[in-house]
Amino acid sequence: MESDACDVCGRDGYSNPAVAVDAVALREAGGGIEALLIRRGGEPEVWKGRWAFPGGFVDYGEDPEHAVLRELEEETGVDGYDPVALAIQGDPDRDPRKHIIALFYLVDVESEAVPRSGDDAEDAAWVPIAELTADEVAGSHFRIIEMLRE
Repeated sequence: MESDACDVCGRDGYSNPAVAVDAVALREAGGGIEALLIRRGGEPEVWKGRWAFPGGFVDYGEDPEHAVLRELEEETGVDGYDPVALAIQGDPDRDPRKHIIALFYLVDVESEAVPRSGDDAEDAAWVPIAELTADEVAGSHFRIIEMLRE
């Protein structure tokens, strides 16, 4: 079968959604559950300053399980291990940039880990999930917070 790949960029000509991964790291603290979250910087502007799970795009040729651990470390400085698929969000309108399918992974981390912001994150911290509101959380990540509260 003949390929429709561009001779310059190598793209295949299909209009496919992008794939992103998000790390859901949790710990018990003070009688409640805390999630390791980042405060978004950069794009998209509508979510700037809001809390989100650390994550990003899967690189071409990269296993999503490797990508989620890489993104966790890049954005929080925390090493994760044993990623387990938790949820998939694929609504074509969930992200204003383009159609992005997000794979959420439950990731183990050391509960004493001290996060530091990196990459495109303005801040990284352990945040009690009981206190979060939809207005404080980026995009569809609040659905994951609600799922964790159940």
